[in-house]
Amino acid sequence: MPPTGSPSALRSANLERVVGVLRSAAEVSQAEIARRTDLAPATVSNIVRQLVSTGLVETSGGGGRRGLTVRIARGAGLVAGLDFGHSHLEVAVGDLAGRALVGTRRPLDNDHSHTEGLALAEALLDDLLEELGESREAVHAAGLGLPAPITRDGRITAGSILPGWVGVAAADVASKALGMPTLVDNDANLGALAEHRDHPDVTTLAYLKVSSGIGCGLVLDGHLYRGGLGTAGELGHVTLDETGPLCRCGSRGCLEAYAGGSGLVEQLRGRMPDLAVHDLVDIAVSGDAGARRLLEDAGRALGQGSAILANLLSPEAIVVGGDLACDIVVDGIRDGLRRHAVDGLGGEIEVRLSTLGDQASVVGALVTALDAVALPG
Repeated sequence: MPPTGSPSALRSANLERVVGVLRSAAEVSQAEIARRTDLAPATVSNIVRQLVSTGLVETSGGGGRRGLTVRIARGAGLVAGLDFGHSHLEVAVGDLAGRALVGTRRPLDNDHSHTEGLALAEALLDDLLEELGESREAVHAAGLGLPAPITRDGRITAGSILPGWVGVAAADVASKALGMPTLVDNDANLGALAEHRDHPDVTTLAYLKVSSGIGCGLVLDGHLYRGGLGTAGELGHVTLDETGPLCRCGSRGCLEAYAGGSGLVEQLRGRMPDLAVHDLVDIAVSGDAGARRLLEDAGRALGQGSAILANLLSPEAIVVGGDLACDIVVDGIRDGLRRHAVDGLGGEIEVRLSTLGDQASVVGALVTALDAVALPG
């Protein structure tokens, strides 16, 4: 990196600001770029001209330079996103604005080895690239999400969801398998990143991924927050009752023991032996009283946990995604905030379903892949 304060450092910073605006919008005028970045129109014009010469962006229309419409060029290349869930793998290919172009989802046993998972990811990625008429050489970088806490050195230390990845330096093995730089993060963090990208006006939010387990991604003051040790957001293992049911982590009474999909499904296994976590919401909505009651109880437990988040971090929004995201759960969270957050705070926090649905983590993986793409100049 150039020395801080040097002309080259300033040019790099200005370039990143312009590219950041271009990645947040399908297309935008040079005048709007200048407004959003607080850069002089002449500076923006010079940067856009530089980016056009490298093939990263293209322009069209407008009267004069300030009126040109600018967008990331489709021919500038691609990024890949991979989301490993408890029982699925989702792969997407996007452009250099992080927008998904094609994607696919396949079931995957949770006890798979990391080599098996990455081999399937390679095959699915190549199928998607063939669909686009592209080769893997067109892909600059990949982002990969895993449903587990990931340490600062990129390793998984808790293997109750994906035991085949425990102790693996995930970024290293994925980069080698895919043949490209690969950035790895917790899947809930990626969901938070994707939601913030779609709602940049919300600077502080919590993304709750309510699926087989409970994950939480945090955006604080506009930036993804991982904490000093890299594993911030493990809300699912906050203790609600130390004499409560045993959690998969080994503790008792964790939020996940009350609201995690794996535990909820087990309670219905006697009369629904083939029930999967992703089926639970449909069954509840269709009128099954037992399934609905389980989701109502889960929502209240999540509301109690969310009140802890509210009191500590005061987020503007709590966004709910994952297999169990539904109005029943959201209503429970709102009620929990009303009951357990400090006076007046619960009603100020927006609680809503993810606008990205089950695509949030893979979209976040595409967005995080952009961090590994070198900018020109």
